Amino acid sequence: MAATGNAEETQLQEMEEEAGMEREMDSDEEEGMGIENSDDEEDDSSEDDKENEAEIQRLEEQLSINAFDYNCHVDLIKLLRQEGELPPLRKARQKMSELFPLTEEIWLDWLKDEIRLTEEEQNREKVYELFEMAVKDYICPEIWLEYAQYSIGGMGLPGGMEKVRSIFERALTAVGLHMTKGVTLWEAYREFENVILATVQPPPGIVPTCEQQELLNAQLERIHTLFRRQLAIPLMDMEGTYAEYEEWSDQGVSDTVSQKYKRALQQMEKSKPYEETLMAAEPPKLAEYQTYIDYEQKEGDPARIQIIFERALAENCLVPDMWAKYTKYLDRQLKIKDLVLSSHDRAVRNCPWTMGLWKNYLLALERHGADHHTISDVFEKALNAGFIQATDYVNIWEAYLDYLRRRVDFSKESSRELEELRAAFTRSLDYMKQDVEERFSESGDPSCTIMQVWAKIEALHCKNIQKARELWDSIMTKGNAKFANMWLEYYNLERSYGDALHCRKALHRAVQCTSDYPEHVCEVLLTFERVEGSLEDWDAAVQKTETRLNRVNEQRAKVAEKEAHLVRQEEQKTEQRRRAKADKKNQKKGQKGSRPGEKRKAEDEDNENEWGEESEQPPKRHRGEGNQGSFRGGGAEEYMETESGLFGRRAPPCRRQEAPGAKRGQQMAPATVRKTQEDNPEQRKDDCSVFISNLAFSMEDPEKRLKELFEPCGPVQSVRPVYAAKGFRGYCYIQFEGKTSVPEALKMDRREVDGRPMFVSPCVDKNKNPDFKVFKYNTNLEKHKIFISGLPFSCTKEQLEELCKDQGTIKDIRLVTNRSGKSKGLAYVEFEHEAQASQAVLKLDGTVLQEHTLSVAISNPPRRNAADKPDLSRPMGAMMPRAMVYGSRGKGRTQLSLIPRSLHRQTGSESKAENGTAPKPTGGASGDAGFEAQAKPMSNSDFAKMLLRK
Repeated sequence: MAATGNAEETQLQEMEEEAGMEREMDSDEEEGMGIENSDDEEDDSSEDDKENEAEIQRLEEQLSINAFDYNCHVDLIKLLRQEGELPPLRKARQKMSELFPLTEEIWLDWLKDEIRLTEEEQNREKVYELFEMAVKDYICPEIWLEYAQYSIGGMGLPGGMEKVRSIFERALTAVGLHMTKGVTLWEAYREFENVILATVQPPPGIVPTCEQQELLNAQLERIHTLFRRQLAIPLMDMEGTYAEYEEWSDQGVSDTVSQKYKRALQQMEKSKPYEETLMAAEPPKLAEYQTYIDYEQKEGDPARIQIIFERALAENCLVPDMWAKYTKYLDRQLKIKDLVLSSHDRAVRNCPWTMGLWKNYLLALERHGADHHTISDVFEKALNAGFIQATDYVNIWEAYLDYLRRRVDFSKESSRELEELRAAFTRSLDYMKQDVEERFSESGDPSCTIMQVWAKIEALHCKNIQKARELWDSIMTKGNAKFANMWLEYYNLERSYGDALHCRKALHRAVQCTSDYPEHVCEVLLTFERVEGSLEDWDAAVQKTETRLNRVNEQRAKVAEKEAHLVRQEEQKTEQRRRAKADKKNQKKGQKGSRPGEKRKAEDEDNENEWGEESEQPPKRHRGEGNQGSFRGGGAEEYMETESGLFGRRAPPCRRQEAPGAKRGQQMAPATVRKTQEDNPEQRKDDCSVFISNLAFSMEDPEKRLKELFEPCGPVQSVRPVYAAKGFRGYCYIQFEGKTSVPEALKMDRREVDGRPMFVSPCVDKNKNPDFKVFKYNTNLEKHKIFISGLPFSCTKEQLEELCKDQGTIKDIRLVTNRSGKSKGLAYVEFEHEAQASQAVLKLDGTVLQEHTLSVAISNPPRRNAADKPDLSRPMGAMMPRAMVYGSRGKGRTQLSLIPRSLHRQTGSESKAENGTAPKPTGGASGDAGFEAQAKPMSNSDFAKMLLRK
């Protein structure tokens, strides 16, 4: 035993001496390099030091203002590491680790710096503590391997051998199933045990004692066990490990080990395609990981499912959905307390802006019996996380209040938990009013759900109906008195826990105040009186409801009349604009016809060549071909006149060098076909047709061209181009032989033809289908999509994709163009996740692309309802209230105003006063209030003075 101990000590001393010599050589090389370069670079280094110090000071000041600036932390650590000052560097790393999980690279740099600077044995515990922090952030095989190798350096200390084995076992539990990187840890563990084996083996020719033989057998069994455990797990290069075991083992490989190895090899072959897909994919590999996870969940091995989740999260740590799926799996399947709570903690540290992760964390803490202080601390951290919606704060408060309610023993009249619950309800209402409303300009809880829950708790559990009534009075004063459902909720509360008197009182107030569904509350009141009321109560209810409903009907009639009047006004204005446009067009024709000699003669010749006869009137237009035709294309206007195109309104007709007779037949043929089909409606099938628009007027032989273009969608029965007096109008109808061709044709919408986007829409007769709705872009808040303005007109989708690809997975890019296909300098970029869009806004807003400064915001298109259209009869100042000067997107940093700057000015619109015209405002930025203040009525004397001055 003594000989064995001496051999172990000798081996350990040799390993430690080798490590020490390597450190000395590294330090000597570093010192030599420093001496060699010091003379040449002294001046440059001093200037760099000053710049670094200034930059360090700037970064520290920025972090004092915003401690959650991740990139600022990274830059500060990088500069401090260049300076080589350990105390401030260590402090900066500690601050960052308190707020964020650190990446593998940051942890490895930190650990290597601490290992190099901590050579004394009494400081090894500090490095061990640092390793423990590192392995909790992410599952990283490299960090575990570094941890095990560092522990080997201390195996000569008391209990050092057991500590090394303990760390290796923990590492195998954490990452031993990693199919590509786990094999490194298994080999390192076996190598360590082989070194120990060499120390316990006696020299050749010496017979070991019984104690030595026992130690030798125990060590051999450890190595056998490691081989057997590794071969039972599907890992890459399993064949090499099996061959190594065959060569190492004197007794060969047992049948049991071979069978387990074959099963693991089969499992590895099944998983190998997923691993190869991951290796070939580009980061962040989210879709590939999700496919891999789905496969493992079907297999049902919890340990393998966990390791795949951990690998996916190491590369997609900012994806809240992935964290939510992982924590949900742990909550429902594994249910291991330490693993579940640590995963929830890592989830909220990576994605603190996601309310759902905090809510699930609170539930998990309560589910696993965490103490009240811990749960309260987590809730306070959630309030400071910076959610992006007001409703998020309502939801997190509801989760915490639910937890507090479950702690209360309501069998006692008064308890500390009950007082704490009431105090939390009061605080939540104050928080919503003071913090949430000031930040978001909305409460996030318009229906007062928190107060409703509080009222129900007071009525049901505390038997305090008076407190519940006070809460409902407060709810109604917050703008809810006009809603019937709110009054019925209050009525149901009184019905369950109150008395008939207060029920009647609530229903009478409901009849008086409700504006959305007054008939419903009136019916409830009458039903209540039928069941419980006296004759006097019934008469009062009938009189109350009749009076209220009469007044409501009168108000509705007035509103309907007003809306009808507005509709008539709008129709009159539309008719006036149409007439003005027609008069202007006739006037231009008249000016054109009054031109002298040669010009008029040329035009007459042109008409004669075009129609084959000399006539002032063009041939009769059929339905759908002239300016007054009713087009059945989805998205086409009722009276469309296509003025766009490569040549504008005066596009030249499609002419060929043919005989006049042939030309006439060519142009009149489509019209003849169209007329035949219009006269025979049974031959026209709208469900087999599509409407094509925005084509170039100069397209030659549109019928042949479009038939060739759409034949891949299915057999084409007919192509009906629409012509005018001077040629092709830019739109046509295509009828297929079957309905199945229509969806394929619609996929060709906005395909570029002759440099213009071709519009393809369903063919629907709007006269027969007035409710037909054409496609409209979304006008709601789209958190996964960003809106970019200020783009150069030459910007392409490829350039935008190159600009945005670093922010996340791009699903779609849409450049906004006009009818001619030219860019408007606007674009929408859709990401796979909301967090990626939010990150893109923060990173790209204000960036410069081809000397153009970009504005980036979360997509929130303004609504285009009829009520939003301005009244042209009103002055611009009255049309746009002062509160809307920032546009419909709001005033936040991530929002964008789309109102032109010209609409922000008061540009001389006159407002009529009682006597004369009000003067223009003198202050350009005074707004509506200043303008109205100056538009005061003028007296007769004022009017006379004004005339005398002139």
